Amino acid sequence: MTHPDHIPSRSGTAVVIGAGIAGLSVARVLAGGYAQVIVLDRDRLPDQAVPRRGVPQGYHGAVLLAAGQQALTAIFPGLVDDLVAAGAVPFEPGISMAVFRFGALYPRQPVGLNLVSFSRPLLELTLRQRLTALPNVTVYDDTSVSALTGDGTQVTGVTLADGRHFAADMVVDCTGRGARSDRWIAALGFPTPEASEVKINVGYATRLLRRAPGDLPEGKALLILPAPPHERRAGMALPIEGDRWLVTMGGWHGEFPASGDWEAFAAHARALPYQGLTRLLDRAEPLTDVVSFGFPSSRRRHFEQLTYVPAGYLAMGDAFCCFNPIYGQGMTCAAMQAVALGRLLDEHGAPTADMARAFYQEASRIVATPWQFASGGDFAYPETAGDRPKGIAVLNKYSRRLQLATQVDPELRRLFTTVQHLLVPPDVLRTPAMVLRVLRTSRHAPGLKGLPVELVPDVPVEEVVPVPAAADPVAAAVAEPTAQLPLVTLGQQQRGVDGTQRVLDAVLIGVLAAEGALDGPPDAAAETGAAGDGPVEETEDAAEPESPDSGESEPSA
Repeated sequence: MTHPDHIPSRSGTAVVIGAGIAGLSVARVLAGGYAQVIVLDRDRLPDQAVPRRGVPQGYHGAVLLAAGQQALTAIFPGLVDDLVAAGAVPFEPGISMAVFRFGALYPRQPVGLNLVSFSRPLLELTLRQRLTALPNVTVYDDTSVSALTGDGTQVTGVTLADGRHFAADMVVDCTGRGARSDRWIAALGFPTPEASEVKINVGYATRLLRRAPGDLPEGKALLILPAPPHERRAGMALPIEGDRWLVTMGGWHGEFPASGDWEAFAAHARALPYQGLTRLLDRAEPLTDVVSFGFPSSRRRHFEQLTYVPAGYLAMGDAFCCFNPIYGQGMTCAAMQAVALGRLLDEHGAPTADMARAFYQEASRIVATPWQFASGGDFAYPETAGDRPKGIAVLNKYSRRLQLATQVDPELRRLFTTVQHLLVPPDVLRTPAMVLRVLRTSRHAPGLKGLPVELVPDVPVEEVVPVPAAADPVAAAVAEPTAQLPLVTLGQQQRGVDGTQRVLDAVLIGVLAAEGALDGPPDAAAETGAAGDGPVEETEDAAEPESPDSGESEPSA
């Protein structure tokens, strides 16, 4: 990837549409290679860390996954220090974030990651301030794009709603879920991508509270997750800048409070299987009203399947793939795509059609695992409709057992967390030896007994048994998940997994069937594939915003 401080060697202009996390990330990458970078956004961009109209997720939680933090730090060196100086709260998720799921609080055990908690507006403001300090970058707000211009083989610029035109050597669409990519490229005679969609009717409501020491005995943060299919509700409390709590209540298939409904918000907390958030709401002073947001479906546009694409044009971020926001994957994938784009521009030297195809293949690999995690977890609910992943019945069963096993196996929890945070591919959790370990260990999980837990357990911090070091980058990340992996290889690691996965799935099906862990006969579930278990990025259409990030994804194996 072009170094962020690299002096531009390319002549010409790059235009980025959308000033959300995806747009700001890719603009910073392009600023290292183009003489001029222009960022256009239809919103009025605030000079303070406050939510804005086009980004409804600004009211809700946004913790970067570890891979996203790596990628953004590669693009904006020193970013974490800037965020902490502005009031963001550092935390180690295994120790400082209490997680309740499957009937138990997970013990406090270090997992080897150092994250930061902040509001989405603070992250966006920090990135925008860093970007606009560059002499070759100009950001225009209150500016809407109406069309692309092109000559039949490439995109040559953008036309604005007020009739103005910007010529460009490269245009990147980061306008989010409501992106007009299909309409824009179709008007120039190019084919449009097919899309996969998973209808989930997920939503969440958030309120800010004043934060004081001792408010949350469980730690710096608390996450309460449902055990599908019978539980649909989730809750979360995150510490953010300004000594505030960001408290969110969410759920699948309509199980979330409406805006302004404090009684429903409090009732949602009381209905959760653990009462930590109710206690927090009782003791902390509210600072805002309840604000809610609904998200009807996840959507993935398959640009990678197109053989004829325009040179000089890319769609990325939520314009490429928009996930269920509860899993917290959108910002991370956008930042990883920006890193990949920088490398590909260095390799190709120009934004050719070949470079665009290579980018879409890379972007597809980056989103493949998160998409499987999110869509797989959503299909744990029978009401979910859409493109159902193969093998989902078996893999969701295994996901449950895997997460139960992490309640009692510190080493396995550390490994599972690196997969959750997209540092290593999920197939490391699906070897025959790992399947047997998971099934054996999970039998001792407190959550398997289904007993109610109301008191905060006094669990001492235990040292995690280290995984033996190895020369292989994936194995090295397992041994030390904070290691700086080559960011682009995170997507490339997905190559070649499908062939071996069929064998592993067969082993998994056989073992689960022998244990009687399947709902039906083994042959009914003997499909193959990968799946997952389980609050918005810049939009050009305010009605269809890009997905927010909750900061805790819940993948299956």
